[in-house]
Amino acid sequence: MPATAARTVKAKKEPRFVDTNILVCSFDSSDPKKQKVARQLLDELMESDRLRLSTQVLQELFVTLTHKVKTPCSSQRALEVMEDLAAWPVSLIDFKAIKTAIGLAGEAKISFWDALVVVAAADAGATVLYTEDLTDGLEILGVRITNPFKG
Repeated sequence: MPATAARTVKAKKEPRFVDTNILVCSFDSSDPKKQKVARQLLDELMESDRLRLSTQVLQELFVTLTHKVKTPCSSQRALEVMEDLAAWPVSLIDFKAIKTAIGLAGEAKISFWDALVVVAAADAGATVLYTEDLTDGLEILGVRITNPFKG
């Protein structure tokens, strides 16, 4: 391939998986610094078409936005947010993923719910999982844990 043709070929950007806590921070104005970081990250991932989520993440987001944040939103507003996010690939949590997460939780000494997120990220082909819930820099199932608020 000629050098000019090689330069015109765009490199495929690897998917990135986002955990619920990062999504919540993007909507929760109680910590403006975290909100800004989360929004910038989401904007970047959406713009580059690398955002990946799971049904678990969307379910947790709904519960958190409607009940757990300082200023909860309506169910309708939370559904609108979820519909916007579902424009990107969403991994379905099936029994195989649950079974894998059960084994991973014991093996990696993490909670079942965190293990399920890691399994979903790996299944989505993501090489990075953005979360506050696991150790920054840890790699599990080929997925590097990254806390976007650290540092």
